[in-house]
Amino acid sequence: MLPQSFIADLEQTFGASFVRRDAASLERYGADALKRGHPPDVVVIPGSATEVAALAELCALHGVPLVVRGGGTGYTGGAVPIRGGVLLSMERFNRILEIDEENLLAVVEPNVVTGDLQAAVERVGLFYPPDPASLDQSVIGGNIAECAGGPRAFKYGTTRRYLLGLEVVLPTGEIIRTGSKAVKNVVGYDLTQLLCGSEGTLAIIVQAVVRLIPKPAARQTLGATFTDIRAAAEAVSELLRERVIPATLEIVDADCLAAVARHLGKPLAPPGTGALLLLEVDGHAAAVAEEARRVEAACRAAGAAEVLRAASEAERDELWRVRRELSASLKALAPMKFNHDVVVPRGRVPQLFELVGRLREEFRLRIPAFGHAGDGNIHVNILLDPGNGDEVARAHQAERALFEGVVALEGSISGEHGIGFSKAPYLAIELAPDVIALMKRVKQAFDPNGILNPGKIFPE
Repeated sequence: MLPQSFIADLEQTFGASFVRRDAASLERYGADALKRGHPPDVVVIPGSATEVAALAELCALHGVPLVVRGGGTGYTGGAVPIRGGVLLSMERFNRILEIDEENLLAVVEPNVVTGDLQAAVERVGLFYPPDPASLDQSVIGGNIAECAGGPRAFKYGTTRRYLLGLEVVLPTGEIIRTGSKAVKNVVGYDLTQLLCGSEGTLAIIVQAVVRLIPKPAARQTLGATFTDIRAAAEAVSELLRERVIPATLEIVDADCLAAVARHLGKPLAPPGTGALLLLEVDGHAAAVAEEARRVEAACRAAGAAEVLRAASEAERDELWRVRRELSASLKALAPMKFNHDVVVPRGRVPQLFELVGRLREEFRLRIPAFGHAGDGNIHVNILLDPGNGDEVARAHQAERALFEGVVALEGSISGEHGIGFSKAPYLAIELAPDVIALMKRVKQAFDPNGILNPGKIFPE
């Protein structure tokens, strides 16, 4: 419990309406999409960088844990407390401050919804490529904290590639700027890139400068069906061998397709489909036509049963509906799922799906899989009933075997969700002790009091 004097200081500094202690608020802010965590003792909603700095100073003075929350769409518990303390909500930081058409950049506050930024820049003919699946709910600050990716990462890269500069508050209360609006900047250590993907453990983002590119003039969406997941995964390898680089390249297995069909009450793929590839090419119209032809040829060469091309925006939306409905569809299959965003080198996607198949059989679990085949980032969903102790135990055994298998394939246990607290026990599967020790020294340099998002990333 926080001392009443501390609560009184908060209310005096921020105003009682921006300091919340009611049970409903504490419960709502105490969980993310993972639906696990611990309620904070108090929620504070500052409205400026100086107010964020004042809160950080106050927490440092009293040794109170401080956790920052944006859209609350994370899957690893990175933005929820596990030790109570203060939950800092960034919800008032929701403005697009500048769209600079001449210098191809935007200046935004961290709680701007990703989809809103995309829509705003596209209205002036520009393009912000990072597109996490939660883009209509997730926010730029959280995307930066987790280095979010999405389907377009295959061609365009992740959030890191579009981040030029930051304004942040350190957990000791200082306000600093990193990077600049310039495209090139090699002055000192690259703190901007260090903070990208640091999961809110090093600093509090209050402003970001992001890079934009011209909006592609045309795009073509295709859907290719296969009799089994192995053939679809091999088609991905065939595309890579042909040097075809679609803007997006998504793969969906049979379990996922069945879940979506059940959820919507109608099939979205022909009978007998064992896997689906969703592909999109973009650029100049002539180039798009040629790329689409090559994509279709590569899919057919790999054994596609059918290749569909969207002839209108409505047909494009119908093809993408499978992907958009996946999360809700899988939630309907079981009371709980472990959603793991593992990643392997692109050429090893077939081996990753073989690994998932072995885990299904060995641990007798339902494990649908889908994801960004173009960059090797596959979402493996281990479905379970939390009331079944034996099933929970098998699920935990399966996730450890998954992580060990992915690292053996020269991959990583997280491609975009981060570590948070849910994957912290598995960190040593991928990172050597001396690497973890070095990261902890970086954490100590930024956060000497150990108050900012404690208990995340590193196992305790």
